Amino acid sequence: MDNHIILEMQSITKEFPGVKALDNVSLSVTAGEIHAICGENGAGKSTLMKVLSGVYPHGTYSGRIVFQGREVQFKDIRSSEAAGIVIIHQELALIPELSIAENIFLGNEPTRFGVINWDKVNSDTLELMARVGLREEPTTKVKDIGVGKQQLVEIAKALSKSVKLLILDEPTAALNESDSQHLLDLMAGLRSKGISCIMISHKLNEIEQIADSITIIRDGKSIETLHVKNDGVDEDRIIRGMVGRSLESRFPDHTPKIGEVFFEVRNWTVGHPAVGDRLVCKNSNFTVRRGEIVGFAGLMGAGRTELARSVFGRSYGNFKSGQIFKDGKEIQLRNVAQAIEHGLAYVTEDRKSLGLNLLDDIKATTVAANLQKITKGLVVDADQEFVVAEEYRKSLRTKTPSVNEGVAKLSGGNQQKVVLAKWMFTDPDLLILDEPTRGIDVGAKYEIYGIIQRLADQGKGVIVISSELPELLGLSDRIYTIFEGAITGEVSRDEASQESLMKLMTASRKSA
Repeated sequence: MDNHIILEMQSITKEFPGVKALDNVSLSVTAGEIHAICGENGAGKSTLMKVLSGVYPHGTYSGRIVFQGREVQFKDIRSSEAAGIVIIHQELALIPELSIAENIFLGNEPTRFGVINWDKVNSDTLELMARVGLREEPTTKVKDIGVGKQQLVEIAKALSKSVKLLILDEPTAALNESDSQHLLDLMAGLRSKGISCIMISHKLNEIEQIADSITIIRDGKSIETLHVKNDGVDEDRIIRGMVGRSLESRFPDHTPKIGEVFFEVRNWTVGHPAVGDRLVCKNSNFTVRRGEIVGFAGLMGAGRTELARSVFGRSYGNFKSGQIFKDGKEIQLRNVAQAIEHGLAYVTEDRKSLGLNLLDDIKATTVAANLQKITKGLVVDADQEFVVAEEYRKSLRTKTPSVNEGVAKLSGGNQQKVVLAKWMFTDPDLLILDEPTRGIDVGAKYEIYGIIQRLADQGKGVIVISSELPELLGLSDRIYTIFEGAITGEVSRDEASQESLMKLMTASRKSA
């Protein structure tokens, strides 16, 4: 590895009205290394990368950026890319309707006599795809490939721009285990070719596996840089730096108070919304008791979300057959309004597009699923709306100057708390949480686990769908496993381990 420094960010300070997002942050990256940036949500990681890539142009922050030995002053993304710095954001910036080749060379097309040379576009695309291990036709539309492959298209696009420093913001947040591992292997391959990477991630096990050094940012300040090999860094050491204390346990202590079965789904079968003969839920049966936290484990695409959404007022797929019982009586949940009426709530895994209206403020979002509760005549009582939102802000410890703030301005963890508040306001009997802590740091996770446990202690049933097995093991009283749309097993908290769950998550019903 070449040991000279490729990037130095010196004393970077960035302020927004009323908030100092970055306070004198310094960072240096060695050529040909993978440098991780860790910190809780709202610590300033993404802001720092936006300063580096010119999203926040020179002049809007104080401090210096030195890249490849000279000071740089980027006025926009184009100028940072021209220097060889490419950022891949968590929300991928691809155009779904265009092909892989068109996305890779968009705005950068090779031309011949002023006309796009499509033969060259396609042959260059094949070459770049081979470098990232993507086997598709260059003409395939981006919307027809999975998120893991889309991530590879973004990296191929970066390679087409002769990248020297690649910044990846939460690159594996939406990926399953094998896609995540492929991406980490690819980063290691880029490192061996001398390309430096900066990686922002909440997945500490991946950071421990792949990073050469780690800079920890807390409350807008750079706290320390750890060298993984020399400093004997493990997950607990990273957490200590991130939260400023040792987390004795990642889950609050909890003694469940479990009552009777009150919710039951029998023989639930649902068809794919677009593919006629494909089933996304196959004859599924499960129960939930009062005061119980029930986990659903399965690999990406196993059908966990499809099951949850189809039970929640048939909001996914084509219902084929099945029954739902609540307190021993069969109930009909033909639409979302009926599901809410019968005491169900569903917190989606995709909070940005399905859970929140990013144009709304916090108070409007909090009351959105139960407006009749604060409506007088036909008018929403604005005072009452404020009081309700303020109560949830305090009880969930949502970090915001005011409930009049737009939800778009909040960090991921705080957005998730607003979504939870919205559904808690409907006072549900059964709360279904789909990936409740995706993209959220360890400190905020701990708080959300506490909220989930408090809801169960009020006698509610809680279903938690999560891709993180340690999370399910730490939180659930009982866990169901799903594989290819079928429930393959049911394991009590005492019997469950990562190994036993993984076996059931990758096996059809016969072994259960």
